[in-house]
Amino acid sequence: MTEEGQGVRVVVVGGGTAGWMTAAGLVGLLPAACTVTLVESESIGIVGVGEATLPHLRLYLERLGIDEAAFMAATEATYKLGIEFCDFGALGDRYIHPFGTYGRPLGGVAFHHYWLRRAAAGAMPPIGAFSAGVTAAEQRRFERPGSDPNDPTTSFGYAYQFDATRFAPFMRDWSEARGATRIEGRIVAVEREGDTVRAVTLDDGQRIEGDLFIDCSGFRSLLLGDALGEPWEDWSHWLPCDRAVAVPCASPAGVIEPYTRATAMPGGWRWRIPLRHRVGNGYVYASGHVSDDEAAAALLAGLDGEALADPRFLRFRAGRRRRSWAGNVVAVGLASGFLEPLESTSIYLVQAAITALIEHFPDGRVAEVDRDGFNAAIDAEYDRIRDFLILHYHATTRDDSPFWNHVRTMTIPTTLADKLALWRGSAQVSKYSHGLFLEPSWVAVYLGQGVLPEGWDPRADRPDAAGLDRALGSLATAIADRVAAMPTHDAALERRA
Repeated sequence: MTEEGQGVRVVVVGGGTAGWMTAAGLVGLLPAACTVTLVESESIGIVGVGEATLPHLRLYLERLGIDEAAFMAATEATYKLGIEFCDFGALGDRYIHPFGTYGRPLGGVAFHHYWLRRAAAGAMPPIGAFSAGVTAAEQRRFERPGSDPNDPTTSFGYAYQFDATRFAPFMRDWSEARGATRIEGRIVAVEREGDTVRAVTLDDGQRIEGDLFIDCSGFRSLLLGDALGEPWEDWSHWLPCDRAVAVPCASPAGVIEPYTRATAMPGGWRWRIPLRHRVGNGYVYASGHVSDDEAAAALLAGLDGEALADPRFLRFRAGRRRRSWAGNVVAVGLASGFLEPLESTSIYLVQAAITALIEHFPDGRVAEVDRDGFNAAIDAEYDRIRDFLILHYHATTRDDSPFWNHVRTMTIPTTLADKLALWRGSAQVSKYSHGLFLEPSWVAVYLGQGVLPEGWDPRADRPDAAGLDRALGSLATAIADRVAAMPTHDAALERRA
């Protein structure tokens, strides 16, 4: 408890991306009276193996006033328009999940209903032709989107692909320049009273007190998991991948792709993240179906260039802590939970926790309403992302390996089953206004993986077919023409530099 008028003493335990993003958000957005101290040890490595992000990171950087060009230069970042998924719905299939919408609504009805109506008659190109993001990604072109959200030729989002080992130091420098204090040391003891942490003790004997502790200790969950014993909810029965092997390789010749690629493998999936100076690669797999040696061999065999390091192995389990905020401890990032990076959600979950924490930040005390509001927000994020990831595995016709047979036939959460039933019946998508993966994202994966509905919104049947075809054809042409005038991704990167 702090005295009236005194700022809250915040102690961030752990560095890396989660720790330094949290420190930056707190020193950048909270009152100056609050103190932010981060404790980390150079002897403890970070998980970062290359990061593909979502457009929300741009908003975080903009809110803090961080210059995009400086950030991109420091992290060897490239632009990202979406994620290409290969072999998920069926072997040989591919689609891009873009950041942005398809077409534009007509008469209050979402665009995909009109597309479904005419596609059923064989009169439509793939729905990606009505997305500037998809079209630009396929042609490896990029420019910053326009300011008119109603113009489908420019209303797309973008994110970044960057070197995670460079991002944390960049955020550290920014945070320390604005008042965050870093202390080097390994925590050897946690002093607590009930569900309240009073202090942590370092290996050099130093004792650090705080009012609010942020657990960014990664999978160890040193405070929330170990010290407070917050239970773990295991989701591995829905998301069985529990290991990954990663290795960077030299960049191949040609224009850098402005998208991340995920390719389904016999026992999981492989990622490819193109940066300016190298390509990040990894194989996320289920150890019950693929051995470490088999995974490493498959990953190395699929590289585009010479391997630049030895394969690095990671172990994890899908799930989350029952509560992300307990007592005066808030877990951020891997200390709170883990969902595999199939949809590049790792940094988003860190950012969502920072945003929710600032919205519910205690004014010298930790009130139950703060904890409950924060936990409700984070629970909703995890649940929605979990269902969205499961969809990629479950919505498949693949039966070529025991792994794919398992995920195709497994029992899924009721929340996802309800979403699928709603879509299959009338092409409707469950609506929510906040959080990740809104209607266009679900449409992208449903259609990309061959989940076709039985019908569509009947209002989409009102326009004359010939007139609708002309309007949609003109829209696809306008998008194609606009994208053709964009610079290549490489040229856009040089211009930003």
